[in-house]
Amino acid sequence: MSYDWLQSSLKTIHKAGWYRTPRTITSAVGNYIEVEGKQYINFSSNDYLGLANDSRLKNAAIDAIQSHGTGTTGSRLVTGHRVLHDQLEQNIAALKSTEAALVFSSGYSANIGTIAALMGKRDLILNDQYNHASLRNGSALSGASSLDYQHCSMSNLREQLEKHRSHFAKCLILTDSVFSMDGDLAPLSEILDLAVEFESMVLVDEAHGTGVLGRSGAGGIEACGCTNRPVIQMGTLSKAIGSLGGYVAGSSILIDFLKNRAPSWIYTTALSPADTAAALAGIEIIRTEPERRDNLWHNIRLLQNQFNPDQFNQTKINQTKIQTFPSDSAIVCIPQPTVQDALKLSQHLQNSGIFAPAIRPPTVPTSRIRLTLMATHTPDQIEVLSKAIRSHLSN
Repeated sequence: MSYDWLQSSLKTIHKAGWYRTPRTITSAVGNYIEVEGKQYINFSSNDYLGLANDSRLKNAAIDAIQSHGTGTTGSRLVTGHRVLHDQLEQNIAALKSTEAALVFSSGYSANIGTIAALMGKRDLILNDQYNHASLRNGSALSGASSLDYQHCSMSNLREQLEKHRSHFAKCLILTDSVFSMDGDLAPLSEILDLAVEFESMVLVDEAHGTGVLGRSGAGGIEACGCTNRPVIQMGTLSKAIGSLGGYVAGSSILIDFLKNRAPSWIYTTALSPADTAAALAGIEIIRTEPERRDNLWHNIRLLQNQFNPDQFNQTKINQTKIQTFPSDSAIVCIPQPTVQDALKLSQHLQNSGIFAPAIRPPTVPTSRIRLTLMATHTPDQIEVLSKAIRSHLSN
């Protein structure tokens, strides 16, 4: 078999401006980051509450290694699981106000395993067109018929349900709560209303909502007042929680079913003791330190003020508004006309001491700079970011 086509395909990727390669991080993560030996203000992290380098999470991980070792040696059904796993699942369920929860080795595996377990060839899946790839790949893996509805369009979702729902045994509606490459929020209450009307299930990906949205940081479901409604909540432990892994939270029956049918849980080695303990510590901080979330939202509003000062009746009304995608989360995206424009702005920010990569097709349909706020960012850092973007856009 020839592998020459690989080189040809890479040339095409390069020509389109889609070629990507990871940067080497040479420091601990935080609002500052060292990339290949140079320090930058970090506006690229999903560590929204600044917990990934928190000493309490690190100490919890170290203690867990001392007590339980570095690995779990196999899947939980074969080799058993640790008390830490039970504790983490109980704490996730408590945060989410659900009966139970199940921890996976990643958010990606949580989505593909859950969707594949729940749905089959006689079923229908409806995806928001901007859903995360793990939701789409889980849909494909399940073998169910999968259709898109227009982004956050409840009229289009209704049309799809009216046209197709009666032809399938089960229906599952999939949506992010916070869309990771745009920052906007799904209309979860309306989605759940339609699900009841058309006898459908709903799975909400709370990867970028957990720890950020809601009175207690439980996520978008809590923020929209839908905590007690029937819904499957999925999320990650690797963003605001500051560790690694994924989870599904819901009814006890759902979790029991997934333990017996979700392939990415059944056939995967359990989450490591260190990651499990760090996640437990992260959830405890989310529960007991709401001021971190308050500070994150202060920074979100501060950046919005910097980008659109006249909206907030501040003194900088002579400044030009910086165009962004609609957002009500810690993710703020600046659209760019072309791939090359996005790369130039990213390079300008890097030259200004700011790490904020360009996001390009095929990840997104429109090139952009994706900025993420952290609770640990300072007002001075946010002002440096704003000035750097203005200096580039004014040229």
